[in-house]
Amino acid sequence: MLLLATSIKTPIGTLNLLADDQILIGANLSSVAAFNAGKDVALVKTIPVISDLINDYFDGDLSAINAIKVRQPGAAFSQASWKAMRKVTPGKVISYADLAQKAGSPAAVRAAGSACANNAIMLVVPCHRIVKTGGALGNYAYGVDKKEWLLSHEGFL
Repeated sequence: MLLLATSIKTPIGTLNLLADDQILIGANLSSVAAFNAGKDVALVKTIPVISDLINDYFDGDLSAINAIKVRQPGAAFSQASWKAMRKVTPGKVISYADLAQKAGSPAAVRAAGSACANNAIMLVVPCHRIVKTGGALGNYAYGVDKKEWLLSHEGFL
């Protein structure tokens, strides 16, 4: 199985994407090598459909990324958390406690935070829309400045 990888210049840095056909399985701001995908990866100029939808998002069509299919390995609670994150609309945020509840375990607030930290598909699985109870932004793997930019781009800040 040949995976496709590409890098896109964005206002928050170089966004690296990894896809299995038309399913996004990784998105990061670090490097293609960080995906640890092995040898079956083709570096391409663009990934059909996915690259265009990412560019549309940065050009102002905030809902464009909703059309991207995603898949990542993880435990049942993480899967439920990532699914819940994708339901948070641009311009809105929810707390880690809200995320835990939406994922089916209201007491699992720390696990909800871990699901955010372990999210391998940043931006498209929008962990940047999860904040601390009370509204403080909380942490972000790529820096709070990137989280602030994304939330500002989406009209929340």
